[in-house]
Amino acid sequence: MRYLYGALLATALSTGPALAHHGWSGYDSDKTMNLTGTIRDAGYEHPHGYVRLEVPGKTWLVVLAPPSRMENRGLQRAALAPGKTATVVGYPNRSDPNELRAERITLDGKTTELR
Repeated sequence: MRYLYGALLATALSTGPALAHHGWSGYDSDKTMNLTGTIRDAGYEHPHGYVRLEVPGKTWLVVLAPPSRMENRGLQRAALAPGKTATVVGYPNRSDPNELRAERITLDGKTTELR
């Protein structure tokens, strides 16, 4: 019985990160945006990659797909290098006017679907 409690506790603790993950309802899918700018910073980490994309007058935090999905679709970490020009199509965050969830990203003439 003690082992059963241990297994239940381990299961409960391992679901914490999944419960903490946000959903996509925070983004307005009725407002598709198309941004082209310069990557100033990038992250290729879980749960989602990101780029800070500088466009005229503003810098956006662009939320990308998880690294495993980007790799499977051919978007390697090195492609998100600061200084590169990127075009993203996505949806703005409903509560953070500086954040966008990307559906696709184009770098060096190659478009990668992220969703």
